[in-house]
Amino acid sequence: MSSALFSPFEVGSLSLANRIVIAPMCQYSATDGQMNDWHLIHLGQLALSGAAVLTIEATAVVPEGRISYADVGLWDHATEAAMGRVLEGVRRWSDMPIALQLGHAGRKASHEKPWKGGRQIRPDEADGWPTVAPSALPFAPDDVPPTAMDDAALDRVRKGFAEATKRAARLGLDAVQIHGAHGYLMHQFLSPLSNQRSDAYGGSLENRMRFPLEIYDIVRANFPSDRPVTYRVSGTDWVPGGFDIEEAVAFCVALDARGCAAVHVSSGGNDPRQEIPVGPSYQVPLARAVKQAVKMPVVAVGLITDYDQAEAIVGTGDADLIALARGILYDPRWPWHAAAHLGASVKAPDQYLRSQPRQFKQLFG
Repeated sequence: MSSALFSPFEVGSLSLANRIVIAPMCQYSATDGQMNDWHLIHLGQLALSGAAVLTIEATAVVPEGRISYADVGLWDHATEAAMGRVLEGVRRWSDMPIALQLGHAGRKASHEKPWKGGRQIRPDEADGWPTVAPSALPFAPDDVPPTAMDDAALDRVRKGFAEATKRAARLGLDAVQIHGAHGYLMHQFLSPLSNQRSDAYGGSLENRMRFPLEIYDIVRANFPSDRPVTYRVSGTDWVPGGFDIEEAVAFCVALDARGCAAVHVSSGGNDPRQEIPVGPSYQVPLARAVKQAVKMPVVAVGLITDYDQAEAIVGTGDADLIALARGILYDPRWPWHAAAHLGASVKAPDQYLRSQPRQFKQLFG
């Protein structure tokens, strides 16, 4: 019987060789938003993994939208040129489709690198800056509160997404994903825990969805119509009274109606009080709930590490695709090993063909 995980799939007009997505993973290694040789090495090795699509890490649309001072950006000619150089190097040796995640960190901006503690860097410290958010509510009690966004701030973010999307189009990116998860700006608007506005962008779910949907419309209008635009969402805050799966489903239904090409369902990240029941496939039920309500493809993610586990998620229809993040950092050949286990084939570069184990003669198709 053929493998569901290694069956081809279409996301909009983008043809995928299998159902394995490499999720965006921040590297905290850029300088002034500009990619460098680390990103070339990192993305280059993943582009040889046999997955179906590679997603570049969360990329800020304006400088103050970075999670840290070392995040990637796409807001001017210098950041565009740096990304273009990395893409040129990766594409020279791989034809894997490459997507880009665009985002704004909101109140979770201006932080230290994770391996240096990840604390918020205050505006009066080196490498820090003031943050903005839907409401003047800090993420953590000891954080410097963000400034509530006025009309000018909202418009700056709109223009940032528009211009970054145009740059992504010029760079030939195969798809763009909007980061609406993990407590960053779009998620902050969606959640009543972080959005306590009294204008048209706060209060009811319809109002809280307004700005994230506006951003989708802006990105869609500025990216070529024959290339997909997708969204990443947190299916729940894991906090009572917060954004939950019912609201997430409603948001995804609204995206679906707008023609969104796919939705990637994660969770959490918006409140330090979250209680996450972490375990294998712990976010798959969230993806399943969205999948039952929309027509667009759904991506599941989160502690998907076992080959049969991934096969079952796709085979049972809980999701159309699975995403790997930390797992593929640990094992950049995970798709090769999954294909061998499931009796499927995967693409490998000519330089590596001689590594094929004799017992898996059809592994490299």
